[in-house]
Amino acid sequence: MGLKGNPRLSIIIPTFNGANRIGECLDALLPQAKKHDADIVVVDDGSSDRTADVVKRYEDVRLIAQQNAGPAAARNRGAAESSGEVIVFIDDDCVPAPRWLDAMLRAFDDVEVVGAKGVYRTRQESLVARFVQFEYEDRYRLMENAQYIDFVDTYSAAFLRERFLEFDGYDQAFPVACAEDADLSYRMSACGWKMKFIPGAVVTHTHPATLADYLKKKYKFAFWRLIALRKTPRKGLKDSHTPQLMKVQLLFAPTLMFALSHDLILRSEVPWSAVVIAAFFASTMPFVARIYRKDPIVALLSPFLLAVRSIAQFLGIVGAAMHSWRRILGMDRTRTEFSQ
Repeated sequence: MGLKGNPRLSIIIPTFNGANRIGECLDALLPQAKKHDADIVVVDDGSSDRTADVVKRYEDVRLIAQQNAGPAAARNRGAAESSGEVIVFIDDDCVPAPRWLDAMLRAFDDVEVVGAKGVYRTRQESLVARFVQFEYEDRYRLMENAQYIDFVDTYSAAFLRERFLEFDGYDQAFPVACAEDADLSYRMSACGWKMKFIPGAVVTHTHPATLADYLKKKYKFAFWRLIALRKTPRKGLKDSHTPQLMKVQLLFAPTLMFALSHDLILRSEVPWSAVVIAAFFASTMPFVARIYRKDPIVALLSPFLLAVRSIAQFLGIVGAAMHSWRRILGMDRTRTEFSQ
């Protein structure tokens, strides 16, 4: 399926109100694009700020404007109107390292590969952002041990354009930049198509810097990931980038609520709520141990951050389940009314 030689490249950047950030992305990207004779396509998804004015300053960048339709639609539009044999995606809030494009293309030296994924780095110093970076690195650790992967994030992604279009690109039913990449990757993997993790393909990113922003993001990710799993439910059991312990930790909130109720009502000699908290604390120790030498402060606070993460993720899953149930009920009502 893959390519050999020097394939034509198209770099696609979806943006929405990105005037304050896309310039830094383009400044870092242009020298790499020129080196590979790649065209850069920016899809402005109905911005209301000066995004178009900023992009127009770059003579070598093609700007496509569309009414707001969401990031999946913007990426698909860029892919449809590009000419590269390989399409490379990057987000407007990412700044590629100098050899990012070189590294991404090396994935296609393997003629079986149809997609590739790079990594996030951050320069932020806030405690939450440092923790988020370690979360990503924990996932990268898993993928480095896999010959092929089943998940390609949009922030640093490359696909054979023909294969991408064969799947009709990203599912535009996802209204936000969340889980449309998991959905596409899982479907490709389910067909036996191979994707590769490229740790040398680095982009710098701004992670959530406050606990509130972090928890909102974790809720949103869990919500839309469950929606994405409707097409490929097996991936909910195991994929190449989700730590299995994290799935166990998702049970912390409901189990603790049950244990607290048990302790209050039955007043048993064994304080089951304390047992649940201790078990959860023990489950965080492998993560704490891995990052302790790099950042002792984040490591010591990680059990608390992992606990509130698990609660946010559990609430996201509950929200997605309720959303799906309401949707099913709505469809049933529509069918009943139609049949009458």
